[in-house]
Amino acid sequence: MKRQEFLRKVTAAGAVAAMVPAERLMAFGGTGSPPPPASGTGPIALHTWNFNQPVNQTAVRTLEEGGSLLDALERGIALVEADPKITSVGRGGFPDRDGHLTLDACVMDEHGNAGSVMFLEHIMHPLAVARRVLEKTPHVILAGDGALQFAQAEGFPREDLLTDTAKKAYADWLKQSGYQPPIDRTNHDTIGMILMDRKGNMAGGCSTSGAAWKMHGRVGDSPVIGAGLYVDSDIGGATSTGLGEAVIKVAGSFLIVEAMRNGVPPQDACKMAIDRIISRQPKYKDVDNFLAGFIALNKRGEIGALSYRKGLQYSLWRDGRASVVDAEYLVK
Repeated sequence: MKRQEFLRKVTAAGAVAAMVPAERLMAFGGTGSPPPPASGTGPIALHTWNFNQPVNQTAVRTLEEGGSLLDALERGIALVEADPKITSVGRGGFPDRDGHLTLDACVMDEHGNAGSVMFLEHIMHPLAVARRVLEKTPHVILAGDGALQFAQAEGFPREDLLTDTAKKAYADWLKQSGYQPPIDRTNHDTIGMILMDRKGNMAGGCSTSGAAWKMHGRVGDSPVIGAGLYVDSDIGGATSTGLGEAVIKVAGSFLIVEAMRNGVPPQDACKMAIDRIISRQPKYKDVDNFLAGFIALNKRGEIGALSYRKGLQYSLWRDGRASVVDAEYLVK
């Protein structure tokens, strides 16, 4: 068999294998259920967790006032980045094990363009900087001092972002830490957001301060395109939260979008990603507080949300209503 013919058949077989017949889809337990498909034409705003900020409302209002999807993402997520009470994103974030607060963020627009910043210090709104990387550079990722230099050149003020709460928490942690960052749901509350406008165009963004007490220089999944976020405006989008290392190793968000491309509903696509994590990294089965979860939105307005263990929430704006939903989970 010629190589080209062989590759064509293998590719076709893989696509068929990715399809999940309805009778084989597993039922999910948990405290909430994915809402039904949207009855309206949009907009739809979906993000991880409940940050007690009007993130979705701000994003939708921006769209309704004529702003772009990136405008809406930036303004909505900025509320979380600026809140000093939120210890996992932006200004209130907890530092790494050497006392440095480093931030990560990324965006993808409706055309498949992407921008990302990693290991960025002293800038309150890393997602806005990631957007500038998308719009004003030929690159996708800027990191560390280079990202800071670019941000300052773009007019972002350099600030000391460590709050008194973060400083105290760090001092307390040093007394008993052993320099071993914990792996649990208490310090991985990334904000990941997927938006759909009235025309059906889709975009997404992530912002985080990463795992508290991480090794200096560590970067998680949030700014990694295909891991913490992936959007294909023709298909849908997905974003993650939890332990970034686990998500990176399976390119979780890309996996979900590709499953949706092959007709898998968002909820079952999220399960495919969780199953992939556990099958490839079985050590996490025995970690009591291990959390990895995904949310997804497809072109039809269908929602998916699933985590390995109980605890993940997502916030949704659809048909003029805001809601916070407890996501399904696998381990009871």
